[in-house]
Amino acid sequence: MSIYDVVPVTVGDYRRRARRRLPRFLFDYLDGAANDEVTAAANESDFGRYHLLQRVLRDVEGVNTASTLAGQAVNMPLALAPVGMAGMYARRGEVQGARAARRAGIPFSLSTLGICTVEEVAATGRAPWFQLYMLRDRDIVEQLLARAAAAGCDTLLFTVDLPMAGMRLRDYRNGMLGGGIPGKLSYLAQLAASPVWAVDVGLRGKPHCIGNLREVVPDPDDLDAYKAFIDTQFDPTVTWEDIAWLRGIWKGKLFIKGVLEVDDARAAVDTGADGVVVSNHGGRQLDGVASSISKLGAISAALGAQTEILLDGGIRSGIDLAKALALGANGVLMGRPWVYAVAAGGEDAVANLLDLFQRELLVAMALLGIRSIDEFSPELIEELVK
Repeated sequence: MSIYDVVPVTVGDYRRRARRRLPRFLFDYLDGAANDEVTAAANESDFGRYHLLQRVLRDVEGVNTASTLAGQAVNMPLALAPVGMAGMYARRGEVQGARAARRAGIPFSLSTLGICTVEEVAATGRAPWFQLYMLRDRDIVEQLLARAAAAGCDTLLFTVDLPMAGMRLRDYRNGMLGGGIPGKLSYLAQLAASPVWAVDVGLRGKPHCIGNLREVVPDPDDLDAYKAFIDTQFDPTVTWEDIAWLRGIWKGKLFIKGVLEVDDARAAVDTGADGVVVSNHGGRQLDGVASSISKLGAISAALGAQTEILLDGGIRSGIDLAKALALGANGVLMGRPWVYAVAAGGEDAVANLLDLFQRELLVAMALLGIRSIDEFSPELIEELVK
């Protein structure tokens, strides 16, 4: 037995555990990205382009990671990102993630395409942030927003970088996107190779449906029917005018998620958004675009303090979080890592991962010579010259 089986202390440790436990098609759906996965890799590796600037002999007694995100007090400036079908990775996976987030004192974000409903997640004691895709049927959109508001959600993450799904080659290879009889045989073989998951989640974790859309899909117990429904509902005609419409009906905080360029960030502010999420969808959409962290500094400089800025993509440690804060982010979203953890060990594993992140952030702050989150600034970081 390796040390990774005993004491998981990094995202990589939880990733290895998840890979052993999950059917390959599910692991690859989470772990994979678009085309050659160049952008997904850069999301992580580009953090290495930046060095924090250590400062010594400062009084750092009482260093504290507490902050605010979207007007909410948080124990550290990190939120769990929305991940579609997270409830397929652990039994009621979104609920387990939300419970861990509540224990850590941070927000949890629920995807439109989550397995658990917004009401089920809100029943954990803290309403989630709600992530929304614009659907062609605007009545469904209004129904989703009404349910989210009724459940207590006060922050909306509106994803704008999915006019159509990216080319995720691992999903094609694994039979998730068709493949006829060979694809179905591959799918069944992968299930047979993961007996623990098959019993715990496959059998005991039902229903396996997109909870918030159950009432509008013709066959709510068939995930293929959901896929067909979503394929027809993703709306490639969405423009900034639709953001203005959305702003008119959503009374809570509104973040535009999927912004990489300064002009789009400014347009988001002009349409009434409270914040932007600098994101390339985890590299799952357009392979070859820049990493999220490489775009953060310019967007932060352009928007200044007028707009809240979150970074999504590549966060794998509290050190990465510190770098994002120094480059101007108010906080970060962390997606794949929490799902690796929930797949590997449920709520407790996610809570442990978040505790590790917070401890890493505390150490980073102390060695940067600062005691509070609002002391982060570009003076604490430098970009390496290529």
